[in-house]
Amino acid sequence: MAFTADNLAADDRFLAAILHCADQMLSIYRESPRIASIFAAQQRWLMAHAGFALHYGYSDDGKSGGLYSGRFIDFAVRNDIASRNTAAAFMQEMLAYRFLRPVPGPDKRTRYLEPTEIAEQHFTRWLVAHMMILDSLDSGERAGKITADPSAMAAIQPLIARAIIGSEAVRNPGATFNLFNWANSGGLVMDYLISRLPEFPRTADRVVLGPLSLREIREQFMISNTHLKRLLTQAATMESVGWTEPARKGDFWLSGHFIGEYWNYQAAKFAIIDAAAEAVLGPAVRNEPQARLVI
Repeated sequence: MAFTADNLAADDRFLAAILHCADQMLSIYRESPRIASIFAAQQRWLMAHAGFALHYGYSDDGKSGGLYSGRFIDFAVRNDIASRNTAAAFMQEMLAYRFLRPVPGPDKRTRYLEPTEIAEQHFTRWLVAHMMILDSLDSGERAGKITADPSAMAAIQPLIARAIIGSEAVRNPGATFNLFNWANSGGLVMDYLISRLPEFPRTADRVVLGPLSLREIREQFMISNTHLKRLLTQAATMESVGWTEPARKGDFWLSGHFIGEYWNYQAAKFAIIDAAAEAVLGPAVRNEPQARLVI
């Protein structure tokens, strides 16, 4: 059986998986900031999943498959992902960046679109990275199966998109998580902060990360000083982050509650991905029930 969110949330080994996932997302960003900007905030991430799902044939409107602007915009609005203007602007941005391109379709009056090779490559990399992390927990073979059969992406991704879009645990895991993940580049800043965790004792009120360079964060993620300071100030007001000395001096810390929100979000997301993988690829682990024992 696939991992459940409760399995993962209770498994201390999952912290290493979370840290590895954060590192992977940061690595993708450093290699290609423009493509990784799609993962930098939840709204853009959800729109990307929606676009791929429609391209791969997902339908919740009774219409035939295919991706085109009007259908994407209606989908985004219907599922409370974005306004019509925001969804339309996102499509234009993806075309301008050449992550989407026009293709012939069944209706000559409609301008059909498809992801370009570079977009599919990066999305496949995102999926394989998550499969590898799941494999590290139970010695499964998900990543190998995906790599051996790239067409499996087209079957798995719509299942992931549908479940993520309908998941309250993924879309609304907590106030501090939402603060970061709905801000421009906030998701990347959050991944960076989490990647700095040395450990996470579950009973800890705070976990100290050590010195934090705001300049390094600004330069790495191309975020303005004003925007970054506002984001951290809001989080500090919520007692979710802070410094050990006044005036942003001393070591930087994250609250146990904030880390818990991130942990539970990742548990819900990975459980969705594992369920989709199992539905398409079959069980990741056969005849090894001990692999699923939770520590």
